[in-house]
Amino acid sequence: MIFATGRISLFIVARSNWNVGVETLTVQAEIERKIRESLSPDYLDVINESHMHNVPPGSESHFKVIVVSPVFVDLGRVQRHQHMNALLADELAGPVHALSMETLTEPEWAARGGQRMESPTCRGGSKTHR
Repeated sequence: MIFATGRISLFIVARSNWNVGVETLTVQAEIERKIRESLSPDYLDVINESHMHNVPPGSESHFKVIVVSPVFVDLGRVQRHQHMNALLADELAGPVHALSMETLTEPEWAARGGQRMESPTCRGGSKTHR
């Protein structure tokens, strides 16, 4: 709608499903995008681990992130995680319930042979124990 009053025009676009040509990113893709833009990682792996938990099929609520970046060189582990939490604040406030992080420098990644830690199995959460 366009409202014109004197010299000032006000253009209002109602929210609708008219996003022609606009791609909606998945939560995983948005996490990847933010990390790539902010940290220029040497290595990045964003893994959706939701299927390992008591959530509906296709959920994007539990993630593991492995990031190797020069940004982490002068930061301790807590500072690295704080940086990641700030970067992904919107996701953590919304759809992401759990985020596991491995935040490494290139020498740390090389020292571990480029291997990530395995995630533990889900301990049940709200599942009924038999």
